[in-house]
Amino acid sequence: YRGTPLAAVGAETRSAIDELRGAVDTGAATAAWEEALAAPPWTGPPRWLHSDLMPMNLLVRRGRLAAVLDFGTLGTGDPACDFIPAWNLLPAAARPAFRDAAGADDAGWARGRGWALSMALAQLPYYRLTNPVIAGNAEHVIREVLAEQRVP
Repeated sequence: YRGTPLAAVGAETRSAIDELRGAVDTGAATAAWEEALAAPPWTGPPRWLHSDLMPMNLLVRRGRLAAVLDFGTLGTGDPACDFIPAWNLLPAAARPAFRDAAGADDAGWARGRGWALSMALAQLPYYRLTNPVIAGNAEHVIREVLAEQRVP
C-alpha cells in the first residue's frame, strides 16, 4: 500500500495527528501533511520498492550500508516511499546528496517526506509504551520533518 498515493493513508495520518495533540505540534504536522498531499502524484510506471527502509531494517558496516532486511512490504508503485531514510537516518546537511543520488524531483521529495511523516505519526502512539526505540525514532522523524518545513 505504500506505493499508492499518500491519500490512501490520509485517515490514519489525521487520526494519529489528533491522538498526538499535546505531544507534537499538531498545527505544523497538519501543515506538513497537507503540503505532501498537495504534491503532484507519481505518474511514471510502477517501480520496485522496499517501502520500509527504517533504521531497524538497515545494517551498516564501517559506515556503509551492508544489508537491507524485512521485505514484508516489498511491492511496486511510487518510489517516493523509499526516500524515508532521508528523515529517518540522515542529518539535514546530507539530505541533498541523498536526494540527488535517488533522482528525486520536488514532487517525489515532498511525497517521500509525507510518507516519512505519516509513518512516524502512526508509530509514535502505537509504540510509545511498547517499543521505546521505534517511538524514539518516530519522534526524531517528526522533529526532522517539521524542522525542514520551517526552512524557507
